[in-house]
Amino acid sequence: MERTILITGGAGFIGSHVVRRLVTRYPQYRIINLDALTYAGNLENLRDVENAPNYTFVKCDIRDAEGLKKVFAEHKPAGVIHLAAESHVDRSISDPLAFVETNVLGTVTLLNAAREGWKGAFEGKRFYHVSTDEVYGSLHDGGFFTEETAYDPQSPYSASKAASDHFARADGNTYKLPFVVSNCSNNYGSHHFPEKLIPLMINNIRNNKSLPVYGKGENVRDWLWVEDHASAIDTVFHKGVNGETYNIGGHNEWKNIDLVHLLCRIMDKKLGRAEGESAKLISYVTDRAGHDLRYAIDASKIERELGWKPSITFEEGLERTVDWYLANEAWLEHVTSGAYQQYYEAHYAR
Repeated sequence: MERTILITGGAGFIGSHVVRRLVTRYPQYRIINLDALTYAGNLENLRDVENAPNYTFVKCDIRDAEGLKKVFAEHKPAGVIHLAAESHVDRSISDPLAFVETNVLGTVTLLNAAREGWKGAFEGKRFYHVSTDEVYGSLHDGGFFTEETAYDPQSPYSASKAASDHFARADGNTYKLPFVVSNCSNNYGSHHFPEKLIPLMINNIRNNKSLPVYGKGENVRDWLWVEDHASAIDTVFHKGVNGETYNIGGHNEWKNIDLVHLLCRIMDKKLGRAEGESAKLISYVTDRAGHDLRYAIDASKIERELGWKPSITFEEGLERTVDWYLANEAWLEHVTSGAYQQYYEAHYAR
């Protein structure tokens, strides 16, 4: 193999799309998928590539220093794409320490393992830290997040991701570790754990359950199709400049309530329901504590310097997403019932 790439969190939503893309696009690469298989890690996401000759799965927690040391010694990765993270804001509000342990301590443990594994021989090496636009806080008066926007995290989740970003940059400054960072807007697409907005709404509409919308639904997010994010990660990993940060976004802002109404219209059409039927399921619930009003990414740098931009419109991406969930009801049933967690035992723990 020409190059070995270690992808952390590769069984998760975004990670599985990155793994699939690199396994299929770069047969000369050896892709190591490292995942702890917590509630959001699902190996069923990668059934289509799990037998590929250039794919290897390793069950390991990024907080496990000895486990990571063994991975670097055995597989000798030349690059790391770090996606493993606790990412659900509501969970961070109820259990902030879990986010500190995974997102901060886990990232530092992984950085240490990379430095020690590479033994200072950084030529041809790259540590790519994948982060979120939430580290920038909330936009209230217009404008967009740029790579120069000051950090202002407003939730335990975004605070933990901000800290991990700082540690990646600190390693670059202190130890000369070759690194890049990207901060991306909200993702949507297939294989998304159904506690997040879009898959939750799709699943609830499908089952005629209430559609809970925080507050008045006025919060605004910039949405990006997950396969476009995987494409951007591929681009940054291969073309990005060491020490640089790249904002990734969809140029696609939607109020939550408008997005839910659009989903209802699409689902009514797909399910053969009368127009407006699914919208009757919308309910308004108490707003999330410290709920950021608006996120919006200025992604002009990555387009200008690396030539990346989103490939499809939001409406097209959302149609594809709905079609995937309706065609993969077994996946949804496994995820919502917890049965997916048995996949590792059945297929790997032999």
